[in-house]
Amino acid sequence: MSPGNVPSLPSRLTVLHRYRHILGLWQPDIGPYGGLLNVVVDGLFIIGWMYLPPHDPHVDDPMRFKPLFRIHLTERKSPTVECMYGHRGPHNGHIQIVKKDEFSTKCNQTDHHRMSGGRQEEFRTWLREEWGRTLEDIFHEHMQELILMKFIYTSQYDNCLTYRRIYLPPSHPDDLIRPGLFKGTYGSHGLEIVMLSFHGKHARATKITGDPNIPAGQQTVEIDLMHRIQLPNVENLCNFNELSRIVLEVHEQVRQEQQQQEDRIEDSEGARPPTEKVWEPRDRGAAALKEQPVQFVLPVGVTSRNEDYPRTCRMCFYGTGLIADHGFTSPERTPGVFILFDEDRFGFIWLELKSFSLYSRVQATFRNADAPSPQAFEEMLKNIQSLTS
Repeated sequence: MSPGNVPSLPSRLTVLHRYRHILGLWQPDIGPYGGLLNVVVDGLFIIGWMYLPPHDPHVDDPMRFKPLFRIHLTERKSPTVECMYGHRGPHNGHIQIVKKDEFSTKCNQTDHHRMSGGRQEEFRTWLREEWGRTLEDIFHEHMQELILMKFIYTSQYDNCLTYRRIYLPPSHPDDLIRPGLFKGTYGSHGLEIVMLSFHGKHARATKITGDPNIPAGQQTVEIDLMHRIQLPNVENLCNFNELSRIVLEVHEQVRQEQQQQEDRIEDSEGARPPTEKVWEPRDRGAAALKEQPVQFVLPVGVTSRNEDYPRTCRMCFYGTGLIADHGFTSPERTPGVFILFDEDRFGFIWLELKSFSLYSRVQATFRNADAPSPQAFEEMLKNIQSLTS
């Protein structure tokens, strides 16, 4: 089975009226880790597929997926819900629609999730599926701790989860590139899924999956589309201090502009402040495609999980990235560089961390995932962020 190219809704599915509304994209409540669930119709089944990033650090590889539950209908029978979690085949499950944009799943036979070799075998199997390797292959001690922590945390749910609806971002001709879902590299945390969306003069990358430092739902990167950055030539770009100087100059300029704006609002004493004339590019997407690619190389000292990054880029912008200590403590936005490589790939250099994240578009078609309005999409972003704030 696979979630691709599913047929249209069969007429018999009208009997499943209470389950029609769970078609689409959902984010499970799994603490900081989140997730991406796609519920689709496949013949006489409704199947919930959990989408997983490729194995770290292969960001350009296709997404992986596994079924978590299915609802099926046979002649003269009521809809049957089955849990698909584990390796012992389908077994009895339950789905409860909590409210319009929320539902929960429960496995009634969690013994089907257990393996004969106990927790050690379960962990080794999970590690092969999640990371494509064994613990002995991972030499970084901190990474081993993060992996073990994730296994302990996520396995306790036993597929008894609450899901909240998420929408794909609306698109506009002025968007720099087509918005949507991307896979990105996050150091020792591995690959995570983010949603790129455009909001006038800014673009945002919101985490759909997360980690103990920056949880799912948080805005990982914000791009200031009003402040382009001209990279130095390749020889000077290799010098981290030169790149840092350029970015920090823009960072100070942005800070001063924000302070001036605040001062004008205070001086107006509640009156409407005068409209400032600013350069706002139109047809950004078309402009980006017309830009001649320039050579790109990571500065010496900047670490990257994937050395196979593009060696040319089209545009760069000033941006900020969200960093925090474990448990999402002491979060702060720090300056960085957003690099547009092409329509399907972008990157971000985290100056303070001296780290580079590469993002590649999720090449999948999702049905029943469009927001009914731009306002509904904005409200969804606020809701998923508030759950982990």
